[in-house]
Amino acid sequence: MPHVPAEPAAPPRRPTVVVAVLAFAGIVVALMQTLIIPLIPQLSALLGATASDATWVITATLLAGAVATPVVGRLGDMYGKRRMLLVSLALLVAGSAIGGLSDTLAPMVVGRALQGLAAGVIALGISIMRDELPPERLGSATALMSASLGVGGALGLPAAALLAESTDWHVLFWTSAGFGVLAAVLVVKLVPESSVRSGGRFDLVGAAGLSAGLICLLLAISKGADWGWAGGLTIGLFAASAVVFAAWGWWELRTRQPLVDLRATARRQVLLTNLASAVFGFAMFAMSLVLPQVLQLPVATGYGLGQTMLAVGLVLAPSGLVMMAMAPVSARVSRARGPKVTLMLGAAVVAAGYGLSVVLMSAIWHLVLVSAVIGAGIGIAYGAMPALIMAAVPVSETAAANSLNTLMRSIGTSVSSAVAGVVLAQLTVTFGALTAPSENGFRLVMAIGSGAALVALAIAAFLPGHRRSGAFPATSRVPTGAPAEAPGSG
Repeated sequence: MPHVPAEPAAPPRRPTVVVAVLAFAGIVVALMQTLIIPLIPQLSALLGATASDATWVITATLLAGAVATPVVGRLGDMYGKRRMLLVSLALLVAGSAIGGLSDTLAPMVVGRALQGLAAGVIALGISIMRDELPPERLGSATALMSASLGVGGALGLPAAALLAESTDWHVLFWTSAGFGVLAAVLVVKLVPESSVRSGGRFDLVGAAGLSAGLICLLLAISKGADWGWAGGLTIGLFAASAVVFAAWGWWELRTRQPLVDLRATARRQVLLTNLASAVFGFAMFAMSLVLPQVLQLPVATGYGLGQTMLAVGLVLAPSGLVMMAMAPVSARVSRARGPKVTLMLGAAVVAAGYGLSVVLMSAIWHLVLVSAVIGAGIGIAYGAMPALIMAAVPVSETAAANSLNTLMRSIGTSVSSAVAGVVLAQLTVTFGALTAPSENGFRLVMAIGSGAALVALAIAAFLPGHRRSGAFPATSRVPTGAPAEAPGSG
């Protein structure tokens, strides 16, 4: 398909404004994922559904986000990243409005699925930054954008808990819709559309295959505990995902314009970064599963702290602020030593934070300290991941490559949730009518998180050094339809 070349995009006059708007959009998406947490214990009663069916409110968002992230990234490379960013925010607003109007399970699941389709906003934001920002601003900007998922999640929890306790629960969804509208208006007014596009034809077969494989895999992971890990449905879904992914890989290697360039993905720097991201996502999520439970369990258990959900949010909020503060630190380390060292440093800090939790879990300030240290490591490491990816892929494939990296983190967090669920279900204690995970179970999950962070560090150690990581300049601007330079040809 012929393309009419456009003039290269000029650097924005106000890069700080562009960064702030894109980071705000990322935080809004993270808030969407957090707002449902205070409602989880009451979901079945609020929606008139069984407890098992109510979990689809969570699962629908997970599946929709996993499917949308790589697809939206590829569409952004082809048709415009800002355009797909606005489409994603529109879906977020629509899903939030449906949730705000829902009192039964079916429409709520639909609304949460639409919200999940906005998961590609952060990868798209990073890609817009690569196209539009001057080189000296790119490192700290992408670090902040990458960390916005954790920042929004940590800051959104106390706000969501406060709204849930003091107002009607539907207000949570209307608040999300309002923030989504505000983010979209700011993007329209202040973020330019990049001229860097790959063009070509969208790989519908590849998108369908990847979607089917991800749905089978993540459905088995997220529902395996309810269905039984040895049950026929769970095993069947795992087997189906393996078959579908094999067929999908065969197709992607043979089609001229694949959804995911598997040859580029197999390059050492991209492959190892994605593997480290998946393991790091596993490590990151352990904190979110353990600390809220320890804070909320009754004091009578001997290790619970008997706090409210609002207190849980206030304890975890500092970790989000620390993530934000670490974004410029991550950029400075990457400039001085390379993103490989930054990723290794972040993984080491996360491992140390989890190590602290094994001995510091008996007071509120212990958990504030642990979450802040882990948040610091996440903020450092998340800034390095997009830098490593963008240094190894053509500028015309930035959004797709960053989206795949984001997807790998999501898969890691899903596996972490399943593993932690199994551990905590096996190690329980009974206090009268209450059966709860034991203190040793919580410590074991945190120790597993520390071990996962060390595995991520070991994987990162095999990445190329920073002198070899820059096959592509950070802000190469290619006009629409211009051929992308082959990786490594510089």
